[in-house]
Amino acid sequence: MTILVTAASGQLGHLVVDALLARGASPDSIVAGARTVARAADLADKGVRVVPLDYSAPESIDAALEGVDSVLLISGSEPGSRLAGHTNVIDAAARAGVKKLVYTSVSHADTVDLVLAPDHKATEEAIAASGIPAVLLRNNWYIENYAGDLAGAAQTGVLSAAVGDAAVAAAARVDFAEAAAVVLLEDGHTGRTYELAGPRATYADIAAAMGEVLGREVAYVPATPEELSARLASFGLDEGTVGFVVALDAGIAGGALDVSETDLTDLIGRPTTSWVDALRAVAPTS
Repeated sequence: MTILVTAASGQLGHLVVDALLARGASPDSIVAGARTVARAADLADKGVRVVPLDYSAPESIDAALEGVDSVLLISGSEPGSRLAGHTNVIDAAARAGVKKLVYTSVSHADTVDLVLAPDHKATEEAIAASGIPAVLLRNNWYIENYAGDLAGAAQTGVLSAAVGDAAVAAAARVDFAEAAAVVLLEDGHTGRTYELAGPRATYADIAAAMGEVLGREVAYVPATPEELSARLASFGLDEGTVGFVVALDAGIAGGALDVSETDLTDLIGRPTTSWVDALRAVAPTS
């Protein structure tokens, strides 16, 4: 069985390849697709075949899929404009006769009120329409998404967001990567949708974990959407980016990432990485 990991030069893609190797996949059974091949040179050093793959260049996708049985489609990095690239991969996988397509989606993509969800919902629908046997991995939030907040808290002792008393069920990238490796390597997962999440954490809980990592007290200070918008604008962010972040917090405030499924721990066979350990890995160095 040959597995293609798309976006393999990115953080999640690298970790998936590492997890595949750790779970016994031979390097020559893995194809790492990367828009910038040089950024995946370390994977080539491990014996993995690295090939050009650009979601916006269908010919590169067709070439990368030659001889491939299973594909991990890692969602693109540009919210609101990534569906076309996803569709290119899905169409190419159908042409190639891929036997398993795994997609990294978002929690409850088909029902959740979250600014990120429409791209994922449409991609899931495109996968269903393609007829390719598929597995949907609906990833909750990455703990690493709070690296910037952690750096800010190191300076101010404050974690601030416009999410009220909401909770998220985030996990570390390495946990999501291992789950992807499991479903790629094992039979019996096609046709399944997995809601992947860690334990619930309020923003007060997150602030406490940050405090433990930083060795100082960190307080969670809720902001209004207007306060958040003004603060982001003061950093020089453009209006579109400000609106996106404010909308993202609004979705979190509405409970979009507050889930309790245990699919992630069930798949990887262990507890997820703690907030403290995951944050410590991205903590600012003095």
